[in-house]
Amino acid sequence: MSTLPNIIPPAAPSMQHQWLPFTPNREFKEDPKLFSRAKDQYFYDLDGRPVLDAGSGLFTTPAGHCRREIADAVYAQLLELDFTPSFLRAHPKSFELSSRLVELLPAGLDKVFFVNSGSEAVDTAMKICLAWQRAKGAPGRTMFVSRERAYHGVNFGGIALSGMVNNRRAFGNLVHGVVHMRDTWLEENRFQLGQPQHGRELADDLLRLINLHGAENIAACFIEPIAGSTGVLVPPVGYLERLREICTAHGILLVFDEVICGFGRTGQPFAAQSFGVTPDLITMAKALTNGAIPMAAVAVTNHVHDAIMEAAPEGAIEFFHGYTWSAHPVACAAALAALDVYRDESLFERAQALSVYFLEQVATLCSLPVVTDIRGYGMLAGVDLKSDGKPGRRGHLLQKMLFDAGVHLKTTGDCAILSPQFIFEREHIDHTTKVLRSALESLGT
Repeated sequence: MSTLPNIIPPAAPSMQHQWLPFTPNREFKEDPKLFSRAKDQYFYDLDGRPVLDAGSGLFTTPAGHCRREIADAVYAQLLELDFTPSFLRAHPKSFELSSRLVELLPAGLDKVFFVNSGSEAVDTAMKICLAWQRAKGAPGRTMFVSRERAYHGVNFGGIALSGMVNNRRAFGNLVHGVVHMRDTWLEENRFQLGQPQHGRELADDLLRLINLHGAENIAACFIEPIAGSTGVLVPPVGYLERLREICTAHGILLVFDEVICGFGRTGQPFAAQSFGVTPDLITMAKALTNGAIPMAAVAVTNHVHDAIMEAAPEGAIEFFHGYTWSAHPVACAAALAALDVYRDESLFERAQALSVYFLEQVATLCSLPVVTDIRGYGMLAGVDLKSDGKPGRRGHLLQKMLFDAGVHLKTTGDCAILSPQFIFEREHIDHTTKVLRSALESLGT
């Protein structure tokens, strides 16, 4: 366990004014779960009690918390250049960062557009797809294909793509022209780790939608290589390959949303490399800065980028899109420092090696009566719980129980999602599974 200097715990703040996201606020304020600091593998609450971070924050912090290298880079950048707009101006670190990312990305994804969150990355990718289709003389291609049980952020474009019912139910679908394939969960794949053997044929849902709506109306297909927030749905063998084949044959762009999978979670820099399938666009965020500063990006193949450039008149803005904070100098400095940490400590390779033991230990939970399925790949696993009749109640209770027992992870509905930091040792995995087992046993059947 990491040691921290003797710090006087801060007083509990007033909770009158903040409105928390994705949180039952009234319940939270009756029994708040507060972290006051963090270091390496641990969060610490107001009393200094350690809470092991088995969720890498929110899939964000695989290199551990409060990395001095990143903090120093941020501090230096704030004193050198705190902000410059990226509209008609730029700064050197944004170009350096784009080059560093291209070194990690699959071959051919050579252009990078910077944004500030996964949700922004998805909406940006949607616009790029529409711009490319227009540039190619197909302005009628305005539809998008996604999947049920998909999560693509919370902006209106991402909500439309998403296939998680509560995200869509709350605000409706204000972006029309999105259709959904089935998700890849199958009964016969229950309790399979790694890529399941059954389900390749589900990719032909895309072909069915093409036959229904016409390829001439479809701009792109958005896919999480591993559907993360919905409960870690790993693609069946051959599934992603078949999607690539169909998209190529019908002039549809294939977009991989790697906001969760990117930066080593699958053992390679990106899941596209782990599964051997190259999309036309990749969205990324979260671990890009090791969670230190909000930042995201969209990587684009040359053929997509170049067509959009060439379609615009000389001197014109080729892609009418961007954000005030795009390629923020401090975020770029944090990302460069994070990439240095990943490289210098071989953390992607470490994750790949550690994933075998991690998945073996998670698999030991399969005998518990309350567990109905376990799935996993790399340093990512989902454990489904039997519902008590009210969907999501057991998962929510489990998360609170784990916090009290000293382990942090994410739950979605009645699924516990484990995404350990890459700096975990086996003892941290053992502790996580021990505490999780105890909590699951207390839930009964």
